Amino acid sequence: MVKILVGIVGKPNVGKSTFFSAITQHIVEIANYPFTTIKPHLGTAFVRKPCPHTILGKACNPRNSLCMDGIRMIPVNVMDVAGLVPDAHKGKGLGNKFLDDLRNSDALIHVVDISGTTDKEGNIIGPGAGNPVEDIEFIEKEIAYWISDIISRNWKKVSRRIDTANERLESIISEQLSGLGIDEMQIMEALQKASFGPVDQWNEKDFLSVSLEILRTSKPIVIAANKADIADENILNELQKKSKYPVIAVSADYELALIKAAKMGLISYRPGDNTFKIINESRLNEAQKKALDKISSFMEKNNGTGVQRVLEETVFGQLKMIAVYPVEDETHWTDKGGNILPDVFLMKKGSRAIDLAYKVHTDLGNNFIRAIDAKKKLVLGREYELEDGDVIKIISK
Repeated sequence: MVKILVGIVGKPNVGKSTFFSAITQHIVEIANYPFTTIKPHLGTAFVRKPCPHTILGKACNPRNSLCMDGIRMIPVNVMDVAGLVPDAHKGKGLGNKFLDDLRNSDALIHVVDISGTTDKEGNIIGPGAGNPVEDIEFIEKEIAYWISDIISRNWKKVSRRIDTANERLESIISEQLSGLGIDEMQIMEALQKASFGPVDQWNEKDFLSVSLEILRTSKPIVIAANKADIADENILNELQKKSKYPVIAVSADYELALIKAAKMGLISYRPGDNTFKIINESRLNEAQKKALDKISSFMEKNNGTGVQRVLEETVFGQLKMIAVYPVEDETHWTDKGGNILPDVFLMKKGSRAIDLAYKVHTDLGNNFIRAIDAKKKLVLGREYELEDGDVIKIISK
């Protein structure tokens, strides 16, 4: 199964590696100096959905996912790339490599130091001296400039094809961006929102306007306002007002601390929960008790540490994914081997029964006859629009 790929971006030293470690439970090198991350780190994180086995009343047998206490944990790929600095699209810092690593990302999580303790280059400065609002703007523009540089190559020659060969503008740009996983529909949507002049006379402003809209349409961004545990609340409020993107208060440090405490048997905590439970208080020293009290207060105020919320806003909110469970037996919700709800697929909202058939196997799509809603026991046609949590049997020739 092809998984979604989410890129974790941001300037150096804002806690990207800590966020990555917290969301994947894969510990990577973490340090307070720029460019700790050079090669991209790849890992698996999980988004959560209620598992339909609770409706069936029988335990499931997950094959491509996990199930914990009635919650289906659905895997997505996550990539932590090198930090981005101003003029990265011109090769400054590790810019070119950073941008190339993002080519196949479906969406981006932008980790921002909301406490303002880092400058634009990622160096540690006094608390509040940095500007998170500017950080969001410069990262967005760096990626847009990178897209613009690709589109504008040989533009005079390429754009003539609109007149000479009667080609569409979105087709030409799609060809220019063929290595970025951006389709024509996304480019068409971006062009409708962008502001630009005559195509054969595009200048830097035109290319940048189009590229910004392509970025926003094809690689949606969620802001992880990290270090919120030590930040001024007013800065967070300002960021939420000014940002074009969803902004979620995050403490990756707290999430990582809870995961470690749970592994040590000190607390009961499932990653992403909005609370935790101390197992045996007598095992905790005073420093640990105080630390857990601080974390508990933060979680109560922010509905958790924010790490899982960021991922799920990215996948379910921005990418608009739903969870669908294909089965071969609509009565028992099993595959041929008798495994209950073995698979779950993340599908784009608006996907149809025929799209699920092709997702499961090409032959099922090519030979599609009908589908069955295993929950409602209804016969469905190929154009049926899938709903979140559907359990579907595909019938083919």
